[in-house]
Order: sequence, then structure tokens, then C-alpha cells
Amino acid sequence: MKTIVIGVTGSIAAYKAADLVSQLKKKGWDVHVVMTASAQQFIPALTLEILSGNKVLVDTFDEEVPNSIYHVEIVKKIDVFLIAPATAHTIAKLRYGLADNMLSNIALVAHQKSKIIAPAMNTQMYLNPLVQENIKALKEQGWQEIEPKESLLACKDVGIGALAEIEDIVKVVEQVKQ
Repeated sequence: MKTIVIGVTGSIAAYKAADLVSQLKKKGWDVHVVMTASAQQFIPALTLEILSGNKVLVDTFDEEVPNSIYHVEIVKKIDVFLIAPATAHTIAKLRYGLADNMLSNIALVAHQKSKIIAPAMNTQMYLNPLVQENIKALKEQGWQEIEPKESLLACKDVGIGALAEIEDIVKVVEQVKQ
């Protein structure tokens, strides 16, 4: 059985993580979820906990097993580290190695694993040269991007920035060779 950690960040698209977790579980993956605090404003951790069958972590100090450092131990078990949706904020933190929550701590430890981001944000944010530079830098560091799609966005704009289709994300994850 392959193991994946799915990072969920504070985008309106966070609710789609429920479908993503469910689809990967149906395909036999051992799914672990880590959320940013802002992601919990869009979807409750309990939903993802029930769907994944594993405790969802948010706080770096909310360690699952005493005498174990979760953000180090979980990376030893995973085949893929996926952040979906990935916000501009999280992408910038990843680029610069900032580790101020459980998700960013796992990202730093997982530098030798298969790492994927699936951005979701407003069109102008996504196309901002700073965000594009951050994504380019992550790709140079071994991250794979599943590009957002063009769609009607939550802000009522039409443009690129919507989270890729869940089926497309699952296909990319399943193609990863560890």
C-alpha cells in the first residue's frame, strides 16, 4: 500500500480535499492529512479525519505518538507529499524554507520524496510574477506542479486559478514512481 500526506491550505478550494482523500482511499492509498489553521475555516478537520481514517494534524506540537516527532516519522513512510490546494502564501513559504506549522515542517523534511503542489487562487494572484517565480523555484527544487484550470472562480472572475480536477490530481499521484 502506498502512503500519501495531503497538505490542505486556506483556499476556498479546501472543501475539494474531501473528494481527493476519498478517491485516493478508494484506490488503496494510506492517506494522512495535515491542514493549516486557515484551511479549517473552509473545511473541518473531522471530515478529513473520517474520510482518511487517520488523525488530521494542524499544530506542530500536536504529536500523534509520544516520544516520536511526527513530521519526521511520517515522511519516512510516505511515497508522495501533495499540497492541494496550495495557496500563494504556502508556496512562498515552501520556496524560502519557512517552517512555522506542521505542513511546512513536513515539507522541509520531505525534500527527497515525491512532492506535488496543486495551486488554487485568484487569477491575478496566480499570474503575479512573484508567485510564478516561487513556483519556478519549487520546480527547480524537485516539486511538480499540477496547474490550476481556467474556470469561474469564487471571486466571480473567470480565469486560471481553480484547483485542477480531482481526477487529474489522482492520475498524477498514481503515476509517481518513488
